[in-house]
Amino acid sequence: MAPNILEADRPIIDPHHHLWDRSRLDLHDMPFAEHGFSEMLRQCPRYLLDELLADTQAGHDIRATVFVECRSMYRAAAQPAFRCVGETEFVNGVAAMAASGAYGPMQACAGIVGHADLRLGAEVGAVLDAHIAAGGGRFRGIRQSAAFDADASVLGPLSIRDMPAGLLASADFRAGFAELAPRCLSFDAWVLEPQLSEVVELARAFPQTTIVLDHVGSPVGIGAYTGQRAARFNGWREQIAALARCENVMVKLGGLGMPFPGFAWSYANRADDYVALAEAWAPYLRTCIEAFGVARCMFESNFPVDHFTCDYTTLWNALKYGVRDGSAAEKDALFFDTANRVYRLGLTR
Repeated sequence: MAPNILEADRPIIDPHHHLWDRSRLDLHDMPFAEHGFSEMLRQCPRYLLDELLADTQAGHDIRATVFVECRSMYRAAAQPAFRCVGETEFVNGVAAMAASGAYGPMQACAGIVGHADLRLGAEVGAVLDAHIAAGGGRFRGIRQSAAFDADASVLGPLSIRDMPAGLLASADFRAGFAELAPRCLSFDAWVLEPQLSEVVELARAFPQTTIVLDHVGSPVGIGAYTGQRAARFNGWREQIAALARCENVMVKLGGLGMPFPGFAWSYANRADDYVALAEAWAPYLRTCIEAFGVARCMFESNFPVDHFTCDYTTLWNALKYGVRDGSAAEKDALFFDTANRVYRLGLTR
């Protein structure tokens, strides 16, 4: 049974969710590791507009969302570098459906963050321009996942992706990264906690480019880091402080329902206790808010990935409970204003 909705009238922009249809894949034949990814996809092989609306209309006042790339609906027949533009075309179509008003007032995918291989250097500019054209005025930035660990079991099935060590520091990548700011595009950075110093170096090298750190920097507590999450907390906090000194960096507060942090109790049995989740996540959320300030922090759902830990309603209750003592202005920033400003959505509460 869904919990009661905390602060049901609080406007929310969800700045991080995905859309996919993996229902035709044979998940049993895919090289998934043990950390819950295969089960999550089996439970949620399809997450399109209907599923998103079922979540966003379940009680919280979700006004709009931002889609973040997940390698969905790529163009099959395009040149390799341009296949990713198919995802933007697909998501813009979903956004147009929502904008029609036929599905309610919520503006799904009001902002779109797509993928491009920035290792193409200056040549990636053509791919970025194609995304912008396909986005119908909604395209806002790029995420090229850089998450890597020498222990392949940490990333599980994601380790089969083309995410080499040291991606953010490579000359080719940085040549492509330089193409973002002239187009007013931001960069969503997904790395694991041991890689946070790489994001610091990137932010210092490109102070004019807005970088959004996903999932509080993905603390780790599985694979080679099993049992070490608490011991690694101070190192994570030091890197968060270094990032906060880079004024071009923002941070998304969420993603702690993924397997990486090693909160095994929360994904072994799907949680409905939002207080327990809020208390487990509090050290990470509080540290980021203290370091960055509310004007550079935004809460995220990371759905449907975090679906394996809890449902959408419980997740937003946990985030609201975590800042229950905050002022109205602070909550406005965390739940709406920062995302609205950073992703240039132009919405009003």
